[in-house]
Amino acid sequence: MMKKLTAAIAAATTLGFANMAHAEEFDTAIGTIDASMTATLATDYIWRGQSQTDGTGAVQASLDFAHESGIYVGAWGSNVDSEDFDGGSIELDYYVGYGGAITEDISYDLSWATYTYPKGIDSVDELLASVDLYGFTLGAKYAYDPQSQLYTYIGYGFDLPYDIGLALHYGLTDTKDPLDGDSGDEKYADWALTVSKDMLGLGWALMYSDTDLGSDCPYVSSSSCDSSVTLAVSKSF
Repeated sequence: MMKKLTAAIAAATTLGFANMAHAEEFDTAIGTIDASMTATLATDYIWRGQSQTDGTGAVQASLDFAHESGIYVGAWGSNVDSEDFDGGSIELDYYVGYGGAITEDISYDLSWATYTYPKGIDSVDELLASVDLYGFTLGAKYAYDPQSQLYTYIGYGFDLPYDIGLALHYGLTDTKDPLDGDSGDEKYADWALTVSKDMLGLGWALMYSDTDLGSDCPYVSSSSCDSSVTLAVSKSF
């Protein structure tokens, strides 16, 4: 069960691999609401350094609504490898959160998400928090149901010449629950480097990712935890 849970939480995400930020504003009786929808095609679905599609392609989509107060809700979906998720071939994520800015260079985000796998493994519930400051992102994700896992990460993004973006990421997954003293001891690190650019009306991203799992890969195919180079193309509507 722990390896299946690790697989589920490793898959869990509130963001697509290459998510172009684009929104349509609507004035309503309760204030301005931004609506955005994104479709993504990727050569793989990588999350926390692990392939959720056994190294094959992924089709993903998201739909988000954000109120001017900072409250937002959304949904995200992708295909996954059914063999690794007890017959579930689709991941559907639902989330609600609140984000705000303290200064021009410091902002924060708090959210709750549930990750579901129809006809597959049980859903996973998670609390998320992050702070963006001066190009750095510091964050934590705590999955608490059906079992617990803590994910902490740091990222840094900056612009290169020719409107090219470069993002660095390092994360640590720990299945030993620091809140209730769970005896689980599985722990691993993942890292990634992503180059991105908007071109021809599309968002393009090329990512190199890897983990230190080695032979401890929780998936049926150990190649799911090998280093990977992934290309994703996104379009927002």
